[in-house]
Amino acid sequence: MNKKVNLTPLFFVGPHVILFAVFIFLPTIYGIYASFTQWNLIGDPVWVGLENYKTILFDEKSTFHFQFTNGLKNTLIFVGLSVPFLIIIPLLIAVALEHKKVKMKSFFQSIIYIPGLISISAGALIWSLIFNKQLGITGNVFGSETVWAGNQPYAWIIIIVLTIWGGVGGNMIIYRASINGVAKDLYESADIDGAGPIRKFFSITLPSIRFPLIYTFVMTTAGTFNVFGEPLMMTNGGPEQSTHVLMMYIRQLAFSHGESIAGMASAMAVLLGLVILVISAIQYYVMNRNAS
Repeated sequence: MNKKVNLTPLFFVGPHVILFAVFIFLPTIYGIYASFTQWNLIGDPVWVGLENYKTILFDEKSTFHFQFTNGLKNTLIFVGLSVPFLIIIPLLIAVALEHKKVKMKSFFQSIIYIPGLISISAGALIWSLIFNKQLGITGNVFGSETVWAGNQPYAWIIIIVLTIWGGVGGNMIIYRASINGVAKDLYESADIDGAGPIRKFFSITLPSIRFPLIYTFVMTTAGTFNVFGEPLMMTNGGPEQSTHVLMMYIRQLAFSHGESIAGMASAMAVLLGLVILVISAIQYYVMNRNAS
């Protein structure tokens, strides 16, 4: 007896699979292949094996080795500075908005989320003007003479401020939705027992939203490793390449005004991808083990 095959699901899944294959899977595979070649984006790639990786990782006299190590170091600094704020601040805001005395919750949530809808270039322009010592608030109101983009640690400060301003809204919404799903009787029982807000936060709220926390922590960390627009627009990698992150070097090598070195850029991108995979796996393992 022949069974009829239901093709309806294919009409829903098919477009996604096609788009994933064309725009993500195939470019990733070709990028990995290109990392083993010498390629200028015009001619045919020339296979060189592991030479790109050897140069990047072990040739300390090579410019590519400096670019990778300096770019990865600056990327790690950005990740370390931004991720705690992008997790803690939206969590605290979500908890505060869920307090029963807070009115107009949706209004405040919308206000906080709006910066996430603004492009990085527009946000960078706004904050560059704010931190401008001649035109901005820091100079005209507070009398600061600091050249923020030209000195450290101020250059990192303005990059992190822009990142937090545009990044807290998305995680805040995830946390609010998760907190709303917590059984209200838990909080009522805690109130009867005389538990304060801090005790309820650590004993009820955090354990109840541990899986959204794991998700946002892993995804936020992976996303910040791909930072590009913020340092490009705010400091252009300065001062003295101290905010020149790895994605900026990769773009510079792949699409430079001179001869493109796309094979070397692809190798750096693959190494960055491996770093992200390893760190994400460690994060997930550690947080999931502690949560279980």
